[in-house]
Amino acid sequence: MNAPQHIPEGYRTDAKGRLIPEDTIKPIDKARDEIVQELVTKARELNRALGQFKAAAFGDIESFVQLSAEEYGVSVGGRKGNVTLVSFDGQYKIQRAIQDYITFDERLEAAKSLIDECLRDWTDGARSEVKVIVQDAFRTDKQGNLRTGAVLALRRHDFDDPRWLKAMDAISDAVQVTGSKSYVRIYERVGDTDQYRPISLDIAGV
Repeated sequence: MNAPQHIPEGYRTDAKGRLIPEDTIKPIDKARDEIVQELVTKARELNRALGQFKAAAFGDIESFVQLSAEEYGVSVGGRKGNVTLVSFDGQYKIQRAIQDYITFDERLEAAKSLIDECLRDWTDGARSEVKVIVQDAFRTDKQGNLRTGAVLALRRHDFDDPRWLKAMDAISDAVQVTGSKSYVRIYERVGDTDQYRPISLDIAGV
């Protein structure tokens, strides 16, 4: 690992790591560097504050869930599950959401084969749209990944062919949860309506 470069007084390093005398740097380049450094410093502070807020929010929500469970003499384990908390006046709403990331194992190929068998036998015109739905479900995105939602949506079709039913079981068995991500979303009510709008914590949405 390279040791940090010692920068002599009166010099700065440029983007290529070269030592540049201060008195040769144009005022506009110094001004640009100053505003970038200032904004990055503020952004880092906001980033830390958001991280602290998220950790505190999850902790507070989990503590309240446990407190509420104790009212009924039950124990709630872990942080799994979505929770919505609403203020007493209904003005504000907070949601804790846990989003699982899923993939499919090799059993999906078995499901695809069974589905293909069904499609080959279903030759009547009334079923032609099913082929389009299935083919679209197994279409990959730009990164070459299956769109999990589209594949899982096939289970909504209630066909009585035993091969189809077996294929839907194979899809369910093929699901593998590879990770999860947690979110806290905060909303405020719009006027006297039943609609809520998010209080954005994203710099692009402010």
